[in-house]
Amino acid sequence: MRDLKELIFSIEPADASWEEKAWNRLKSQIRPRGSLGLLENIAARLAAIKRSLDIELSKKLIFTMAGDHGVAEEGVSAYPQEVTSQMVFAFIQGWASINVLARHGGIDVRVVDMGVASDLPEDWNIVRKKIRYGTANFTKGPAMTREEAEKGLLAGAELVVKAVKEEGYQLIGTGDMGIANTTPSSAILAVFSGRPVAEITGRGTGIDDQAFQKKVQAIERALSVNSPSPEDPIDVLAKVGGCEIAGLAGAVLGAAASKVPVVCDGFIATAGALIAVKLAPAAKDYLFISHRSGEPGHKVMSDILELPPILDLGMRLGEGTGAALAMPIVEAAAKVLKEIKTFEEAGVTDTGH
Repeated sequence: MRDLKELIFSIEPADASWEEKAWNRLKSQIRPRGSLGLLENIAARLAAIKRSLDIELSKKLIFTMAGDHGVAEEGVSAYPQEVTSQMVFAFIQGWASINVLARHGGIDVRVVDMGVASDLPEDWNIVRKKIRYGTANFTKGPAMTREEAEKGLLAGAELVVKAVKEEGYQLIGTGDMGIANTTPSSAILAVFSGRPVAEITGRGTGIDDQAFQKKVQAIERALSVNSPSPEDPIDVLAKVGGCEIAGLAGAVLGAAASKVPVVCDGFIATAGALIAVKLAPAAKDYLFISHRSGEPGHKVMSDILELPPILDLGMRLGEGTGAALAMPIVEAAAKVLKEIKTFEEAGVTDTGH
């Protein structure tokens, strides 16, 4: 995949006529109308995405994108930068939270090096798409070049397009790993929302008050130094984003181009999704937000996207953990649409309720 404009141009809106067909079936099923709540909305959206009422989503895959951040040197995280590569090792060993929850949900996981600050051993079973060795410290200048941002978007999209086309994956999830990556995610949100930085910035890995003030000040300096344009999503991504955020955004674009649903994880993955939707508004039709993150800015993100989170469990981990829990629910919604009989099919009296 070589051309970002071509990728964006290829994304078509979901088919509203199929959504209407789905609602007609859902309202005719042998139960009180509306009684399955958000599951019905998910089911109707899936019909629009797949142009069908018979949807199979059993083959599921999460891409956990990893990258480091130069802004970590400002003391914005409770953990040192080397933890990113250490956690990548834990992922490929199957030891981490994402591994446990993905196994439970019957979901495959692929770990992608989008921009870890060190060379990872050749025998590690990861996908190697490194743009650069971590971003630059964005309090002093752009996090990366525009070309690097575009490269990251295309890399993320290509991974999804190939997984769908060549391996038959039907439902995609996105997750992240990167020490300090709530900082660029808050910066991206600040640009697109216009909200005060302190209002939309959280404590990430559990930082204390002093580190929180450093984090807010770092983001404010980054916005002042770089002046990212909210009218130019690639400019925002390049100046205050991250390598893994580029991959996450690209994954949403790739899913939309492939006409498959994509479930993003929490704060960082939704920052990537926000970039994707700003680039290609129709991509929103294919996007589901897995859960409401404990990060305060995440509600603002979901409000901008006008997409309700599927779950609200107080989680704030990342890795794709929220996606791993929500993807089986999305799959269940497809089964609700197909398998619950209508009053006519079942020979049950419909009272109209």
